[in-house]
Amino acid sequence: MGSTVPRSASVLLLLLLLLRAEQPRGAELTFELPDNAKQCFHEEVEQGVKFSLDYQVITGGHYDVDCYVEDPQGNTIYRETKKQYDSFTYRAEVKGVYQFCFSNEFSTFSHKTVYFDFQVGDEPPILPDMGNRVTALTQMESACVTIHEALKTVIDSQTHYRLREAQDRARAEDLNSRVSYWSVGETIALFVVSFSQLLHRKTTRQQGSPLLAPASCCRAPHAPGWSSSPRSQPAGLGRVAQGGGRTMLLW
Repeated sequence: MGSTVPRSASVLLLLLLLLRAEQPRGAELTFELPDNAKQCFHEEVEQGVKFSLDYQVITGGHYDVDCYVEDPQGNTIYRETKKQYDSFTYRAEVKGVYQFCFSNEFSTFSHKTVYFDFQVGDEPPILPDMGNRVTALTQMESACVTIHEALKTVIDSQTHYRLREAQDRARAEDLNSRVSYWSVGETIALFVVSFSQLLHRKTTRQQGSPLLAPASCCRAPHAPGWSSSPRSQPAGLGRVAQGGGRTMLLW
């Protein structure tokens, strides 16, 4: 029972130290960037403060975008064109509002989805006076630092895998839509070809010639001295023409 109280106090101290650890000021955002469009963001930064920008194109086109950063005086301190992802770190030389923009103006029909993480300032130490201490860290303090660094790694990994999952899902949905459209097109083409073949066969049967010529084509020629005698026509034969002492069978 005596060892339970110190252990509970140690766990409580560990939680307090982890909660005390502050994160640098910043923003994390995923936004839509239409074609022929540009989106800018602004952040006020003190002189001498470091800031960082991480971005990645999740969906759209060739997964590329233009990005540039300007200082308060309008000078371009960072510019990249048609990048899928990149990181940029800079320490502010002047105080003021810094602007970073994402441009999709080079694309005429591709809609993009962009993720960025903008962090301002250095991360404060997890323990008080950690940077100026002369003595070594205690076991509890070392455990706090180790857990804090591990949690930061977990957060970065989760962000990375979340972006990869969103990108792969977008690609899978696009591929699924393409396959669906192609299947519908093949089905329509199959029905059109089948109907055309049936219509062609029906038309061919209606316009086909009979095996025996009609009786109108087998009439006796109207020549002098000739006459046709239907009564003397044998069964199953053509018409019989008589004249000049001769008999002619006409088919």
